[in-house]
Amino acid sequence: MINPGSLAPDRAPFRKAASLLALVAGSAVMAPAPAAWADTMAPWYMPAADRAAQFAEFREDFRRTVIEFQPFRAELNGIGEDGTPLRLISLNPYVNAWFVLETGEGRSLRQWHLENAAPELFTIALSEDGRSLQIESEAGTVTCAPWEGELEAAAAANIPYSPICEQRMFLRNQGSGSRTTREAVTEFLRGYVPFGESLINLIKDTLYEDAYLTSAQTMDEAEAGAAVALLGTADLRSHPVMRSNLRVDLVGADSTAMEAGSWYAVQNAPGIYASVVQPGMVSQEVLSVSGANGLDGVENRSDVHMWAFDMSRFDLRYEIGTSHPEVDWSPRPSGAGRDYNLPGPDGFGTVDPLNMTGMLNPIFMDRLAGIFAGGFKRDHGAWRLTDFAYTNHGHHYGFVVNGVVLSRLQPGLATLYVLQDGTVQMETWSEDLDFLLPHIRFARQNGTPIIEPDENGVGVPGSQVRSWMGGNWSGSAEAQLRTLRSGVCMRTIEGRQFLQYAVFMSVTPSGMARTFQAYHCDYAMLLDMNSLDLTYSAIYPREAGSEDFDIVHLDRRMAESDSRHRDGTPMGRFIEFSDNRDFFYLLRR
Repeated sequence: MINPGSLAPDRAPFRKAASLLALVAGSAVMAPAPAAWADTMAPWYMPAADRAAQFAEFREDFRRTVIEFQPFRAELNGIGEDGTPLRLISLNPYVNAWFVLETGEGRSLRQWHLENAAPELFTIALSEDGRSLQIESEAGTVTCAPWEGELEAAAAANIPYSPICEQRMFLRNQGSGSRTTREAVTEFLRGYVPFGESLINLIKDTLYEDAYLTSAQTMDEAEAGAAVALLGTADLRSHPVMRSNLRVDLVGADSTAMEAGSWYAVQNAPGIYASVVQPGMVSQEVLSVSGANGLDGVENRSDVHMWAFDMSRFDLRYEIGTSHPEVDWSPRPSGAGRDYNLPGPDGFGTVDPLNMTGMLNPIFMDRLAGIFAGGFKRDHGAWRLTDFAYTNHGHHYGFVVNGVVLSRLQPGLATLYVLQDGTVQMETWSEDLDFLLPHIRFARQNGTPIIEPDENGVGVPGSQVRSWMGGNWSGSAEAQLRTLRSGVCMRTIEGRQFLQYAVFMSVTPSGMARTFQAYHCDYAMLLDMNSLDLTYSAIYPREAGSEDFDIVHLDRRMAESDSRHRDGTPMGRFIEFSDNRDFFYLLRR
């Protein structure tokens, strides 16, 4: 049964985190904490001493499950009407997104991975008598007992996200990517607006209000021009007109004749901008900054395609694939960097009973703006040599999904993370940032920085850009350091934040650094490499008021990674079928 003391949350840790975050972000003023951050803790209160002990265990090395690994988990116990024992585990009550429901015990134990449809709105708990799930929001309270048949039906539906409890929650089913599953998901997508219309309207009206409707409008040329002027042009020695494999409708321009280093607003995609360049066009002033190697002739002439996203308009989110990145050992670490007594560097070698869908939740389709592929798979996501190979279990790249730490964030690694309030940050992780962990909703690490700020806050080549092993840069299948690569950078202009994603057709880390330097990036990191399916990116323009959207790839050849419906129309990767690789996605606010 529920402990009555659970209704008195300790909010001091959040207030401290908010205050420290203001210092980390360099902001003089921090907005008041969203009410949901504190309110969602109410049913999940845990004494401070217990929380501290649980977090201390998180830092230790021993065999455990991914659930036992979670440093902020809390649980409520109850019993069903038929006497079935119930345990509801919130994997991170601060983030309030993922839960594991356990029904039965012993050999009859079943574990169900549940997702809150709107963590910002819904508080999930067991009812006071412990006999049902209780979902509270400003719209009222919904109670349900999905273990009385609804969970079984949701599992049998064979779709990655199966709605339960009046669409307030989803049962997450493991994605497979099979043709049968793809068709099942397609049918689900075709009907998602009728089934989820009340939920979608609730999210819009309660969470975004007029801001959601405003951001859905097409920008006029004056507004687009103002943003383009703010972005400025890259620091190049010349700005020739380029014809590239980027084919997109632009505001007031033709994508077949884009001036190198300039930004162009994308038609019917407010807040998204496109640019093309080649590393050999970078100015001598940029090249004179130390920290990168010289570029060869091939690298100088290789095309770079880039999106910029105005983050005042978008929420950034992250999902891992059905297979990658994994949580077991990379084969790279050895000696002191590997503990053969553990199935993985964090004490577990599988995420069971959690289910990785490998695709976007379809309720977000009407808000979807863009997607880009994630980072290295586990095999390549750790060090083979240098001190990083022999400490912290080889510094496996960490990642967090919906507040659940699936792999520890390692100090010294480039990290892109999103806080619960939507704040997006890129920086090199350190233990000084661990206080943020309760409120990190999404995070992904991938090597060391391509660009990092100098003592004056100006972006310069990262300290390991010239070190192949030090930066763990990897290469092509032929062991060539120059290869197709993707990367992401953050740039803040007059307090306005832009996230820039780029695909480089054939470069070294030095070529990436020089290009991101020329585009005035504050911080940049590598993502994946070697093929267009591993560096996949697409945006989804749509006319104002229309449910239909186009799929526009950063390189038109990326369309080969998409599948096809039976009628031959494109089936978008990550959004209409499960994929084995991880990805980031941007939703309109």
